[in-house]
Amino acid sequence: MTLDDFLADPASRFATVAMADTNGLLRGQMVSASSLQGIAKNGMGMAPAQLALDPTDAMLTIPGVNDDSGDFHDDPLQVDPGTVRRLPWSKPGHDLRVLSNYTGASAEIGPRSILKKVIARAAEAGLVPKYGMELEYTLFDETPESARAKGYRNLKPATMHASHDLILYQVVQTEWYEAISAICEPLKIDLAKMHEEIGAGFIEACIGAGEGLEPADQLVLLKNFIRALALRQRRSDTFMPRWNEQADSQSIHLHVSLKDREGHPLFWDHGQKNGVSQTFRHFLGGLQAHIGDMTLIFQPTVNSYRQFTPGTFAPPGLTWGYENRTTCFRIVGHGAGSLRVENRLPGADSNPYLIAAATIAAGVAGIVDKIEPDDETIGSGYAQTPSRDFARKMPEAIDQLRGSDFVKDWLGPRFVEAFTATRECQHDELRRRVPDVELERFFDLG
Repeated sequence: MTLDDFLADPASRFATVAMADTNGLLRGQMVSASSLQGIAKNGMGMAPAQLALDPTDAMLTIPGVNDDSGDFHDDPLQVDPGTVRRLPWSKPGHDLRVLSNYTGASAEIGPRSILKKVIARAAEAGLVPKYGMELEYTLFDETPESARAKGYRNLKPATMHASHDLILYQVVQTEWYEAISAICEPLKIDLAKMHEEIGAGFIEACIGAGEGLEPADQLVLLKNFIRALALRQRRSDTFMPRWNEQADSQSIHLHVSLKDREGHPLFWDHGQKNGVSQTFRHFLGGLQAHIGDMTLIFQPTVNSYRQFTPGTFAPPGLTWGYENRTTCFRIVGHGAGSLRVENRLPGADSNPYLIAAATIAAGVAGIVDKIEPDDETIGSGYAQTPSRDFARKMPEAIDQLRGSDFVKDWLGPRFVEAFTATRECQHDELRRRVPDVELERFFDLG
C-alpha cells in the first residue's frame, strides 16, 4: 500500500503521522484521510519541544525552544511517503502509519534528519553504508502497575533462569516469539533473528542489514511495538541498560559495512589478515579516534553508565579485534559479502538514528583522513588496559560532546547544543534524588 493508494481508497478513514523523538519514542497524531491529503503536500505542525521530552514527558531544556527565550512554537513535519506501513491491531481504513521529519531549523536537532545528512555526506565521498542492528530487552510477567507497586524491585522475569540460546525457553515462549513475528509483517520490519540472551527474561531481536534510513526506521518501529505488544498482553519490558544490580547490560549492537557507488564491498581484501582491507582499517581508526567524543549519544541516560560496572559484558574500552566480543569494535564475517564491524558500545536506551549517524560519521572520517587504528586486541580485552577509552560518567560525556569540533562538523552545532543541554538537565534533576541504596546504607548509622 502506498500513501496515494490509501488516499484514493474511499474506505480510508484515519492515519497516524509519527516522528521519532530524541529517546527513539514515536510521537505524532491520528489524522483524518482528508486532513492527510493536505499534510502530504504542506506538512503538519508540531512543537519541537517534543524533542525536549524524557520518556515520561519530563520536560528537559533545549535553548531557544523551551527555555526563557523559547515560545513553544510549531514547526512543520514533512511526511516521508516511502515509510508507509500498516499498524498491527488496527482495522483497515484506520491502519496507515507514516513517518515524518522536521523541516527548517528544527531539522538540525531531529534524529532522523541527522542520519539522513550523514548518509548523504558519506555518499559525497563515494561511500554507501550498509548496516543492521541487534536489540536487547528484558520481558517481565508484570503489569506496569504491579511493577510500580513493587518499586521495580523483585520483579518476575518471563523466564526463571539465565538462558542464553536455550531452545527450551524459546519454545515455552512460542506465543511471544510468534506475536513479534506477526507484528513485523505489517510494519515491514526485516526481522532476521530472535533468541534468548544471557539473563532471565532477556531476549535479543535482530534487524537485517540494509541501506539508507530503512534499518534505523525498522529498529525504531520494533522497539516501540515490542513495548506496545507487552502492554497489550498486560506485561512489561525494559530497554534500560541496567535495570537491577544482578542484570547484565542491555545494548543495541550496530553492524556496519561499506560499498562504493558501484556496489563493490570496501572492507574486504583477500590478501590481508582476516581479509581486513586498508579502507576497513581506516574506518576502524576513525571509530577509535572519534567515538569517545560521542559517548553521550551511545550512553544517553543516567542509567546508561551503570552497565560499565565490573562483571557485565560491556566493552572495556575503544578496542577492536577479529571475532572478539571482549572488544568494543568487533570484526565479524569471513568473506567480501559478510565482513563488517560491530559497534558494541550503544546502550539499549540509545536512539537508533543517532547511533547509526555517529558510527558512520566516525568511520567515514577515518577513511577520508586515513586514520590508522591502534593494535588489534588479542585475547580477553577485559584483562588488558585499553589504549583508548570512552567517558565513564555522564558529566564527562556531556563535556566531551559539547567541546567536540568533529561532532559539530558532522552532526551539527545546533544538535550538540540541544542534545547536551537536555542530557545535562536530566543528570542535574536525577542527581538531586536520593536512591534507595543510599538510604539502606547510610540512614541508620551513616
